[in-house]
Amino acid sequence: MTSPNAGKKWSTLDRDLNRISHLESATLYVSRPMVGFGIAIAFIVLAGVAAGLLSGGDSNTMIIIAAAGVGAYMAINIGANDVANNMGPAVGANALTMGGAIVIAAFFESAGALLAGGDVVSTISKGIIDPSGMANTTIFIWAMMAALISSALWVNLATWVGAPVSTTHSVVGGVMGAGIAAAGFAAVNWPTMAKIAASWVISPVLGGVIAAAFLAFIKIKIIYQDDKIAAARRWVPVLIGIMAAAFASYLALKGLKKIIKIDLQTALLIGVAVGGLAYVISAPLIRKQSEGLENRNKSLKVLFGIPLVFSAALLSFAHGANDVANAVGPLAAIVHAAEFGEFAAKVSIPNWVMIIGAFGISFGLFLFGPKLIRMVGEKITKLNPMRAYCVALSAAITVIVASWLGLPVSSTHIAVGGIFGVGFYREWHAERRLRKTAVQRPPEKRIAPEERRRRKLVRRSHFMTIVAAWVITVPAAALMSAAIFYALNTLSN
Repeated sequence: MTSPNAGKKWSTLDRDLNRISHLESATLYVSRPMVGFGIAIAFIVLAGVAAGLLSGGDSNTMIIIAAAGVGAYMAINIGANDVANNMGPAVGANALTMGGAIVIAAFFESAGALLAGGDVVSTISKGIIDPSGMANTTIFIWAMMAALISSALWVNLATWVGAPVSTTHSVVGGVMGAGIAAAGFAAVNWPTMAKIAASWVISPVLGGVIAAAFLAFIKIKIIYQDDKIAAARRWVPVLIGIMAAAFASYLALKGLKKIIKIDLQTALLIGVAVGGLAYVISAPLIRKQSEGLENRNKSLKVLFGIPLVFSAALLSFAHGANDVANAVGPLAAIVHAAEFGEFAAKVSIPNWVMIIGAFGISFGLFLFGPKLIRMVGEKITKLNPMRAYCVALSAAITVIVASWLGLPVSSTHIAVGGIFGVGFYREWHAERRLRKTAVQRPPEKRIAPEERRRRKLVRRSHFMTIVAAWVITVPAAALMSAAIFYALNTLSN
């Protein structure tokens, strides 16, 4: 005979087991971020140990170990923040899963850094300060250390807030602040700083305009055609050819400095040749892929998916080749000054320094990258493969145009500016179509102005957060760097 209390005992046991289950889930949820933090700390320590073993064991070994740890920390932050610009659009358009994007980005970022990363880098970040103004080698080392620490802290803070910022501008601000603190305002190259300040506006506006122009072209020539599939067969290979030409020129110009230096005209000729070849190859493939597709917009997304993945991979390669210098440039300067007792505007980067930069970017992407990838790809505006393709294409073309004009630009500002451009163009286009159809609707079915404002396609809160972060990046990094330099210099005396 069953006891009447048996049911109560089992229900109490179920509740207790349920509580334990919830406790385990909560523990996993809380501890998950700590795993990434622990791995990052382990990598930073490992970078310091490797630097100590490879530096030769002289009196400045501790400085090199500390600099390697800070350089590894900076590289992790670049991976967590900057790489989102390349992969965010592809993830937001559902052309790549988050896991696939991270694997592709990690591989191509590392390949770009190790294969095409510059073997000589301007350690004072494109002539921001004159190293000859430094009193001695120790002052120069502390200035570069302060620049590295401040830029890493600023990028880390921006990642935590959810704002994609330019790591290049962070380093520029850090170098400028430390340079002013160490050698006065006269040490700063102010014309160069004026160009960099101008790029805050030029980069996103140029990227946004080019992305919006390509989206308008796709809408007119493909989406709004009666036979969308036939139009896609005609124009998608052309767009792939333009993409191939842009990326070939981009990589020849910016990503292959270690192998060979190429001028702009030669890079453009290479681009035209590669673009023509890409068109010839892609035309029959697109024709075959489009067979049996329905005449609707959803079918078009299929045709843009694979080119979008390729563009994201190529952007990652070029980014790794260029932006790894943000992590290893000041570190290489410190290593050179500590080992040889002198400082110069340009130094050779040891292989172990490049490896720290490349692997640090990959670790940062794996551990902390998804947050910014989601921000860039999903939260600013809604993306599909066509819109994301326009953003990627805009990034490559804008860099080429800026190089031709001699303007310093930020890959972060270009990519995010392209997303803003696509979103604002969609708003303008939707409002224009709404006005055309409004007169044909009865008054009770017309959309109120308040509802129109609510339907904005670009989230204004994210827009304002990102723009504010861009504007204050250089001054904030500069102030932090100056304070850190004074602290380091005081402690060393």
